[in-house]
Parts: sequence; structure tokens; C-alpha cells
Amino acid sequence: MAAPRVVVTGIGGLCCIGKNATEIWQALRAGTCGIGPLTIHDKDDLKVAIAGEIAELPEHELDKRQLMTMGRFGLLAVLAAGEALAQAGLKGEDRPAMNIGAIIGAGVYGGDAMEKAYRDVFRDGKKRAEIFTVPKAMPASPSVQTSMVHGLKGPVLGVTSACSSSNHAIATAYDMLRLGRADAIVAGGSEAPLSYGVLKAWESMRILAKTGCRPFSADREGLVLGDGAGAIVMETLESAERRGATILAEIAGAGLSADAGDIVSPSVEGPAAAIRACLAEAGLAPGDVDYINAHGTATSANDRVETEAIRAVFSADADGISVSSTKSMHAHCLGASGALEAIACIGAICNGVVPPTANYNEADPQCDLDVTPNTARERKVDVALSNAFAFGGANAVVAFKAFDA
Repeated sequence: MAAPRVVVTGIGGLCCIGKNATEIWQALRAGTCGIGPLTIHDKDDLKVAIAGEIAELPEHELDKRQLMTMGRFGLLAVLAAGEALAQAGLKGEDRPAMNIGAIIGAGVYGGDAMEKAYRDVFRDGKKRAEIFTVPKAMPASPSVQTSMVHGLKGPVLGVTSACSSSNHAIATAYDMLRLGRADAIVAGGSEAPLSYGVLKAWESMRILAKTGCRPFSADREGLVLGDGAGAIVMETLESAERRGATILAEIAGAGLSADAGDIVSPSVEGPAAAIRACLAEAGLAPGDVDYINAHGTATSANDRVETEAIRAVFSADADGISVSSTKSMHAHCLGASGALEAIACIGAICNGVVPPTANYNEADPQCDLDVTPNTARERKVDVALSNAFAFGGANAVVAFKAFDA
């Protein structure tokens, strides 16, 4: 018996370029960069000066008691998931009786909650931390908060694999739906890394950009961190058709691999293996791929290695593929990046537009792909891949395709 097909029936998100998925897609299409000055309250001696900050949260109906138990990345996940569930027609008391789960990735943890605890105790002399510090900070907080706020009683778990967390969450949801463990799952990622302690740790790695995020450009100088969340409602085709839901795209497959090498330096072989595994599971040939949303962090090594991996897999077909890094606009939201980039992939499929790589100044012969510099391109997109390659060599690639009944 063939495994069920899995489709996307809702999307949601918020980040520095938009308070919802529609705003995010419009900004991506326009090539709008949301990176700006870092304005967090307790900057102390931080050298990092720019980030992808969410300027204003969307309106919501969460009460004070609910908010008391949530860290920022939990709240962002709840808001993104709520938007996705609403679009899918699965939010509210009148939704059909279904087994719905939540699988949300986080690359770090609730650093804002832990940092407040440290400041309370070590700086301000308080005798104890806030009572909800642990549930606010735990990496599972986005998924369990999403479950509780939205009443989701199916499989609920957090996934953490650094910057591949969202794609691993989507791949895990894909597997669970095909196994029959749920009818629908809201999957994605959430991250809120813009607090002093987390930023100070990233500073020490000397890979943060000083002036902007310029993936694949010869003058790139490193990544820019941002906060954000993204979510997609994934559902079996049978469930979606039974409800009469609007289908945005299909999840064609996923490919997972590990470099099993260096903790921070990427390899060509690991990412290439994940791309090949994704194509194989999806039943796709290299020439079938129209668009790749690249991991594209704007670090010197990552962009070069990713280019080599794409060329290793696609060979001559690589020149016909549109590639872009939307991190150039929404920044690197770590565990949330793949979920935000899913919005880009689905938007490209639904609208026939490839979002650009913004801030591109100068061609790099070591990054010789068609990186869609600065301006979006109209193009029919039937198949889009989302690449995510994380510290520790944890690689996850997801294939989206236009839905064909």
C-alpha cells in the first residue's frame, strides 16, 4: 500500500520583514531587507550592531496568564502556528474532529528567559529566578505552547538540530503523517536569539557581519542573526480533500545526512548526500528542480561549500536552476530559518516568482550559480528545494512541488 501524499494547507510566520506570511512573501518578492540596528535594551559591551529584529508583534488574544509562562520564542511559535492553522481552516472550536499535532524546531533555547534569571540573581541580588524560567527556556517550549494554546492533542514534540531544526521538524512531520500517526501537523521553527548572552557567544566565533548580509557576493563578511518563527500546516491529501481545504503545495520528499566531521566547518559530501536523498525520495531528476532556497549564510566557507555541493549533485543542470538566499532579507533566524524559507519556496510555486538574493554586490567565481541577484525573477516553479546545513554537519533538505491532483 502506497504511503499517503502530504500537502500544505496553511502557512504562517513573522520576522523582521513581516508580521504575517503575506507580508513576508511581499517583502521577499520586493527584495526588501529587514536588517537594521540592534536595539535590544541590555546591550552592555556587545560589538554586534545589526540584526533582523521584529519591530512589532501582531495583535493577539493571549491573556496575561498564558503570557506569564512563555518565553519569546514560545510566543513567536504560537503566533505563527495560529496564522497557519487559521488559513488551513483548523483554528477554532468548530474545526473538524482530527488528530492534529505540533512539531516545532528550535536551534538554541529560550536565552531571554535564562538571561533574565542570571541578571535577577547575579546582578540584582534576588534570591530566586522567576518560577516559569525553565518552561520558558526549554527547547520544547514552542511546540508545547503551540499545542496548549491551539488545543492540538496529536503528536507534539520539539526538534533541535541547530540551523537545520525547521527542516528536520518538517521532515519528521512528513514521516509521521505518512505513518498515519496524525491527520495534520503544524510544523516549523521558532527562535529568539537577540539577547545579550546568546549574541555574546556568537560574537566570539567571529562570523557575524558588521554591515549587512550578502550571501554569495565576493564581499560577504558573515551572517546576521534575527528572531522569527514560521509554521506550515501539513496534512494528508485524503484529509485535505475530505475537508475541501485549499492546497498550496505538496511535500514531495526530504533528505537527511550528517557530515560526521567538524563541529563548525562544513563539508561538500554531507550536503550533497542530503540533496541526493531528497531527490531520490521525491522521485525527482536533477533537471526537475526549478528553484533552490539556499542555506546561504553569507559566511565565506558556507557559500562556497554549498555551491560545490549543488554542482556536485546537479552537474550541468545546475546552470538552469534559480538559486537565492532569503537570509539576505530576513537574516539568519537559526532554528526558524527553514520554516521562513518554506514560505519563500511555497510563494515561488504559487506565484511563479523566485525571490532574490538581496545586497549582492560582486560576483564570486567560487559561487558561480545563478543566485538571482537583487531582483526577483518571474519563472514557473514546479519544484523548489529548501537547503539547511547546520553546525555539527546536520543536513536536511525538503522538496516542495506544485500540487497536481
